[in-house]
Amino acid sequence: MELFHVLNHGIDERKLFIDSRDYARFIHNLYEFNDIAPAVEFFRRNARTPNVGHRKSHTRKRLVEIHGWCLMEDHYHILISELVEGGLVRFITKVNIGYAKYYNERYGRRGHLFQGKTKKVLIRSQAHFLYILHYLHLNPLDYLSGAKRWRERDKGGISDIPKVLEYLKSYRWSSYLDYCGTPNFPSILTKSLFADALGTDYASALKKYLIDKTTDEIDLELKSIEYKP
Repeated sequence: MELFHVLNHGIDERKLFIDSRDYARFIHNLYEFNDIAPAVEFFRRNARTPNVGHRKSHTRKRLVEIHGWCLMEDHYHILISELVEGGLVRFITKVNIGYAKYYNERYGRRGHLFQGKTKKVLIRSQAHFLYILHYLHLNPLDYLSGAKRWRERDKGGISDIPKVLEYLKSYRWSSYLDYCGTPNFPSILTKSLFADALGTDYASALKKYLIDKTTDEIDLELKSIEYKP
């Protein structure tokens, strides 16, 4: 199995998600379009409902497994492995086109919404694998006062770990809550891959990661990859 970190930004630094309806729609798309069948009519669900999306009289065959995700105002991150050959490209194409159509109709605009071709980064090393889920879940710290230097944690970027963990619990638009045992959007997520590697107490695993300062191997691995938006 190959694991990919998939990410894309809004064109010209445009915000992709203006309000909770936009976030919920993109998450719905992650469920709805993860199927080898063509997209069907959406059945709207309340944004607070744990299970996102459904089809009537249809047996699903998924294109990919989603192992982690995080939505930020102007970009998204998803950890994906393929279930069928070519499934990743098919899935992301459907998600991007479907969301762009929704967004343009809602906000009365035309043209491209995303910043070029979606980036796909293959997770090659064990160090990178053990880092990447934490990286996704820490992205919302960009919005937390006093924690915006979290990418430099070995240089004092994170000083108040309890405050950070409490803030992450309040951020709904990632897989963090589901990994911590609080159902948020469980229907789009496969947790077994990282549960096997990090254990079932994910909050403790992330806390341990934040306390651990030995990041040299990870930093070297990621120098050539521009994750920062």
